[in-house]
Amino acid sequence: MLSALRIVSLLGVFSLGSSLAVAQATPPRTWVDKDTGHRVYRLSDEPGSSGFYFNVNAYSPDKKLMVYTAPDGIHTLELATKKTRLLVANAPRPATGDRPGFRGGVRTIVVGSKTNSVFFTKFDPETEANTAYKADLITGAVTRLVALPPRASITSVNADETLAAGTYDENEEDVAKEYGGNRPLTTPGAPNNAPPQAGNLVQPEGKGAMMERRLASRIPVVLYTINLKTGSVKELLHSTDWIGHLLFSPTDPQLLMYCHEGPWQKVDRIWMIHTDGTHNTLIHKRTMLMEIAGHEFWGLDGRTIWYDWQYPKGEDFFLAGYNLETHRRTAYHMQRNEWSIHFNLTHDLSLFTGDGGDPGQVAKAPDGEWIELFRPREIRGEGALDDPNFWQPGVFESEHLVNMAHHNYKLEPNVRFTPDKSMVIFTSNMFGASYVIGVDVAKAMDAKPDEVVSTPELASRFNPSKPTPTPNDK
Repeated sequence: MLSALRIVSLLGVFSLGSSLAVAQATPPRTWVDKDTGHRVYRLSDEPGSSGFYFNVNAYSPDKKLMVYTAPDGIHTLELATKKTRLLVANAPRPATGDRPGFRGGVRTIVVGSKTNSVFFTKFDPETEANTAYKADLITGAVTRLVALPPRASITSVNADETLAAGTYDENEEDVAKEYGGNRPLTTPGAPNNAPPQAGNLVQPEGKGAMMERRLASRIPVVLYTINLKTGSVKELLHSTDWIGHLLFSPTDPQLLMYCHEGPWQKVDRIWMIHTDGTHNTLIHKRTMLMEIAGHEFWGLDGRTIWYDWQYPKGEDFFLAGYNLETHRRTAYHMQRNEWSIHFNLTHDLSLFTGDGGDPGQVAKAPDGEWIELFRPREIRGEGALDDPNFWQPGVFESEHLVNMAHHNYKLEPNVRFTPDKSMVIFTSNMFGASYVIGVDVAKAMDAKPDEVVSTPELASRFNPSKPTPTPNDK
């Protein structure tokens, strides 16, 4: 019986003149990246499937399941066996009119920290309201929670699963101005048979210009929480700043991180507020022209906020951390080719990972298209002057995990570790359609000769289109 990689090799013999047939073939289940020595897996079967945004919890509290999404709905992945199943079905995509995420479809929020539940919203035709639900990851039972206020969304659920947080526009007429609100279903000019892509992980066309317009609009918005049992709404903040990227602490149910959206060089982005509306606090104050800080995320122990820090933009690169208990600030330096769009880490802070970036991203890295593994090393100066207010320096010692040269970075990979630290999981469109992909942290020790292949060459057999650099317009 032919192995999956042998079948791929045979496909590669055929003329690329029959590229449509090649592109429609099923990508291999596993291979070993020739350039890195690490084993790679295709974890999802559904074209257009996707992992979560990098800073949103996707794992069940017992660490046995991961949740991902696909055009047909919400799926679970059993980490031990790599078996998947459809948990919550999406409504069929309408031929015209509203996107399913706004009328018939489910919009996944987060996997709960307390119970084996995934939280999501969908439009309720009976009440004509956007409504919050949760689904049991084991039984699939769906529970209706609460209807959201008019024009409102939720984007995070707190650690004890009692509150959700979101924003809404104060005025109906401002809804049409919202960033991404009128994003088309497909990329303008893309053929009808274009491979399906991973939803909201794909950067929209003209993102930079849209961000400038949205920031300048000064739309009055409300940052709020809603009690998931009673429906009681608590207004935390009224603002004409652009508020987004809400993310509850993974351990403190009363602590919410959020950001001031917009071009990063124009905003002090990273903020924190308590659920009673007090202690509205800026986490990182910029002090240099063109300094930027963003793509913030929580350490898994809830003690530290981490973020991409460039001092200044596009020239010097750090992953910075702020410890909420000690107020200690850490900055791990990296080289241009090591910079990534998103970063993530293990619970014990022993390993970090990044998803790389093409030459069109802010780092303009000539060789940055890799899934990276980082081992942090602190810099200690014996006898050097130190101070509680000093940044504590370090560097990343990097190792390539996957060659992403055939990935189109308009879809951001959004890396995360599995809870046992054995694998890094991300989303890729290297095969044309997007899939959830995993790579072992340890190098492969049992690879057969026909399993060791160049990942870009393998991907090109299914997706002959060469990726083009993303525009540096953010």
